[in-house]
Amino acid sequence: MRSGSTALLVDAGISLKELTRRLMMVGVEVTSLDALVLSHEHGDHVRGAIALCRRLKLPVYASPATSRGTGLVPALSRENVIDFTADVPFAIGCLEVLPFSVPHDAEETFGFKVSDGRVRAGLATDLGSLTLDVLQGLSGCDAVVLESNHDEVMLLEGPYPLFLKRRVNGPHGHLSNADAAELVRCIKHGDMKHIVLAHLSRTNNTPELPLKATRGALGAGGAHIQVSLGWQDRPGDMICF
Repeated sequence: MRSGSTALLVDAGISLKELTRRLMMVGVEVTSLDALVLSHEHGDHVRGAIALCRRLKLPVYASPATSRGTGLVPALSRENVIDFTADVPFAIGCLEVLPFSVPHDAEETFGFKVSDGRVRAGLATDLGSLTLDVLQGLSGCDAVVLESNHDEVMLLEGPYPLFLKRRVNGPHGHLSNADAAELVRCIKHGDMKHIVLAHLSRTNNTPELPLKATRGALGAGGAHIQVSLGWQDRPGDMICF
């Protein structure tokens, strides 16, 4: 996310080399980043965090539980690891970041609402169910990046072992297409411009299913809202206001 001279990255689950390559694909230099913000300690969100922050001497914002779970300290100097807690906003340059709790099977997991005073963007990509914190955290946003992980029928009939199906479909797992659509139905408003559906399962979803569910939830009154997909292997289109 970038506004004016401030640019921040939420999560770093790929290598520094791959992150640099993907940012270049959308015209962003990795050296332009001012900070890294971590949502939780799972490897697909933090795998490249330490290398990125070491190389660029970036500050990293994380909850105390995420810091412990990823070994940020002592891998990085204490002054470069900045703690945050739920519902307490913090500033990175001209951006205000509001972390809010989401239900997921990590020690602590957060979504974020980021604002430059003009535009508000919300992000929640690992959560198993809809809660009041999530609804409040994503309400009023101009753009939202939201998990739409799986189709429930594909998951239940698919190849995952039973324990993994229960984890994914549980209240602290991952959001289904139907639940993501319900969340969109609750938070849509006249000034919303973009929704990006993210964290799609390659095994238990198709590109068409989450798009259909979300567009159905928006209805005719949400026809002006652009809905796109976030991909695992490449960056999506740059969203500009």
